[in-house]
Amino acid sequence: MATIALYSNKGGVGKTAAAVNLAYLAAANGANTLLCDLDAQGSSTYYFRVQPGIKRKARGLAKGSKEILDSVKATTYAGLDLLPADFSHRRLDLEYAERKKPTERLAKALEPLRSEYDVVILDCPPTINLLAENIFMTADVLLTPLIPTPLSVLAHRQLLDFLSEHEYRPERLYAFFSMTDLRKRLQREQLTDARKTLPRVLQTVIPYLATVEQMGVQRAPIGAFAANTPAAAAYRDLWAEVQALPLKHIPA
Repeated sequence: MATIALYSNKGGVGKTAAAVNLAYLAAANGANTLLCDLDAQGSSTYYFRVQPGIKRKARGLAKGSKEILDSVKATTYAGLDLLPADFSHRRLDLEYAERKKPTERLAKALEPLRSEYDVVILDCPPTINLLAENIFMTADVLLTPLIPTPLSVLAHRQLLDFLSEHEYRPERLYAFFSMTDLRKRLQREQLTDARKTLPRVLQTVIPYLATVEQMGVQRAPIGAFAANTPAAAAYRDLWAEVQALPLKHIPA
């Protein structure tokens, strides 16, 4: 099972849109896929028209047991399941803090899924807390959307420093440019500079287009309602790059 976390310590960078579209593409390419919505706001859950809330709140995620399988819901797309968000997820870091090996609780909770899925994609909240540290311990790859602006680049550098200082294997962190408008000179300059100075930046650029915003209206991945658009093509390119990363086998 390959575990891919869409994570950023900065909000509003297109993280959930990427998680939803990559999960859709993974399933469409034959991988038995689970999208795990760890954000209490439940944006990924909303896109798939699933009601928020899991059985017994976040008990499966907090304690680590096969109960997590009871909380998984099918989507309307073949091969793609969803672990919906729950408002109690906002307390997961507190739940983990009360237990032994608090940074390993999420990995334990996801263990029953290993025999069920080829790919698990985590849609993560934009915080650095104990839940984030669990994500750093669990994910095979951390994918970070990066807007080519000074503040977004600064936040990414801070994340790299945090991973290095706490020995969370920063070499697993890959960035890609998101919500990009190359008509803007500042963004072009920031993109060029970031490619020169930041490690492990993927080539794909996700454009800032109305098609991406339409996901909230259509409540669906772009490939399901606008497959022949530049935005859909960009996410397909991103998924191709992700498949080429040092991950456990993912069906092509």
